Amino acid sequence: MTTPLRIDFVSDIVCPWCVIGLKNLEQALAELGDDVTPDWHFHPFELNPQMPPEGENSAEHVARKYGRSAEEGAQARGHIKQMGENLGFTFKGGPDSMIWNTFDCHRLLHWAEKAGKAHALKMALFEAHFTRAQPLNDPETLIRAAVSAGLDTVAAREVLASGRYTDEVRATEAWWRDEQDITAVPAIIFNGKYAIMGGQPPATFAKVIRRILAGEI
Repeated sequence: MTTPLRIDFVSDIVCPWCVIGLKNLEQALAELGDDVTPDWHFHPFELNPQMPPEGENSAEHVARKYGRSAEEGAQARGHIKQMGENLGFTFKGGPDSMIWNTFDCHRLLHWAEKAGKAHALKMALFEAHFTRAQPLNDPETLIRAAVSAGLDTVAAREVLASGRYTDEVRATEAWWRDEQDITAVPAIIFNGKYAIMGGQPPATFAKVIRRILAGEI
């Protein structure tokens, strides 16, 4: 008999490790098959809440924020690209890639969560940013992602234009940050009790889920 498993996935759109973590978790769940039925919930986290609307060169941002040299940055991008290839996801980032303010993405995801489409929209936004290098500060990029996730064009445009869900997203971000002490992403919480941080391999996710199903933790 299948067992329901609540999954709270806290992440940001411009976080490559969030892509890797999500894809690895999906793979782990596929391996577990009918033993578990995932109940997905996606939550906002902004890595760069002060990022201006015009964005910033990604390589320059990483160099300043983490103190990486150009060579170290290139090596890191190569490693992430290879991991993506292994998971069937294409990272096309290079030295000219941009990083964006993602607050509007999270407003749209909050709306999509209510419609049961947040998982599909999350992947569509990841692909828009990492695979197609589309600007996340352009509402049309977000609307195209929403449509590809099965959401209504007119409604998506209204959400973005109106500023709707601003307060809800701010409150949710603050709750995860201040009440749950989430300071990095991805953060994956199972059944509201068991947290795993980072883009862990599928075997790690599967091991923890099996222990939860067996009542060992």
